[in-house]
Amino acid sequence: MSDAALARISRETGRAMITLRGDLASRPLASAVKRAVGQPVPGPRAILGDDDRAVAWMSPDELLILCPRGEAAGVSAGLSKALQGSFHLVADVSDARAVFRIRGRGWREVLAKLTPADLSPAAFGEGELRRTRLAQVAAAFWTGGRDEATLVCFASVADYVQALLENAARPESAVGVL
Repeated sequence: MSDAALARISRETGRAMITLRGDLASRPLASAVKRAVGQPVPGPRAILGDDDRAVAWMSPDELLILCPRGEAAGVSAGLSKALQGSFHLVADVSDARAVFRIRGRGWREVLAKLTPADLSPAAFGEGELRRTRLAQVAAAFWTGGRDEATLVCFASVADYVQALLENAARPESAVGVL
């Protein structure tokens, strides 16, 4: 990457990702999530937490729990035990997903070249999450602050997504989101 790039792209490896499906309005699920990551169940299209532990709303019956990779087995077991007897699914999907960090003032420009989502600051602010397409692959991304975003995609397309992001970070074709 040159110094003129719109943003820096890096692949993150230390995060575990756990899919939790169930009744998001249930007290047992809310308690289990709070114990697992110290956060309440987020509302639609939101993510709560920090770089270490977070919970993201993925659909009306699905959350994505993020925690350090070394804690995935314990967090998964704790969620399963807390939800025993209720309809739920807990699955460690860490090896099936890839995580990218897009850092720099131009991160919105980079993503705007690849997704139909409205990335204007008025439509997409800190703590918001979008599930959408990135070129032709499924992805989810969220804002981590004014100058960065985090993106999750399937591991099977990670090299393709990295190439897309790096190409989109080239400054000569900005789309004018900034």
